[in-house]
Amino acid sequence: MAKVIAIVNQKGGVGKTTTAINLSAGLAEAGKFILLLDLDPQANASSGLGIDHKNLDKSLYDVLMGGSTFRDIVMATNHIGFRIAPSSLNMAGANVELINIPERENVLRNSIIEIRGFYDYIIIDCPPSLGILTVNALSASDEVIIPVQAEYFALEGLSQLWSTIELVKTHLNPDLNVKGALLTMFEPKQKLSQAVFHELYHYFPGKIFRSVIPRIISLAEAPSHGKTIFHYDPGSRGARSYERLSREILSLEES
Repeated sequence: MAKVIAIVNQKGGVGKTTTAINLSAGLAEAGKFILLLDLDPQANASSGLGIDHKNLDKSLYDVLMGGSTFRDIVMATNHIGFRIAPSSLNMAGANVELINIPERENVLRNSIIEIRGFYDYIIIDCPPSLGILTVNALSASDEVIIPVQAEYFALEGLSQLWSTIELVKTHLNPDLNVKGALLTMFEPKQKLSQAVFHELYHYFPGKIFRSVIPRIISLAEAPSHGKTIFHYDPGSRGARSYERLSREILSLEES
């Protein structure tokens, strides 16, 4: 059965989608079979992999609404072993439409039952909010990775996110585990980046990834070319950092 990992932070611009895309690619490069679920109505993970989400006939939205199965929507990427269930413009309406569906918090969990046996990892790119779509992702997941930007306001809202995770554990998914916080856009020579890194220990004692993601331009440029960092700039610090993160996650699974 696939390990399901949600990439979550209600704060936008923290490298959440960049991490979802490149962690998926890194795990695929390591020989794992990966499915990325683009649960964000902005569909940045889909467009970042070269998918024209504005002209899709079917998307993850249709699976959530019960009109399609994953077999109808999953698409290949340029990486062997890496597939995506894309988002679309329709996903923006899911926040409202799910309200009237029975067990609305478990729609995604019930939907992925049919495919969990086909993948090693299912990665979920969540919206930058704590609404019903993110709750669905947390309900469906085994683990959570929280990207945290190395900037002054990065820690704002983490207590609210932590409270949401605890509520989901209490009422929906008692086995949900926070795998760790991931420091992104890190500049080692800046005192602020170092300060944020140390402050994280107050929020996530013993749950901070040793791998950190640097602030480099190629990570920001790659999605505009529809490529992961491994294809856009394979020799960069960004590619090496996501390779290290992938290895770290795999080693945690083995320990």
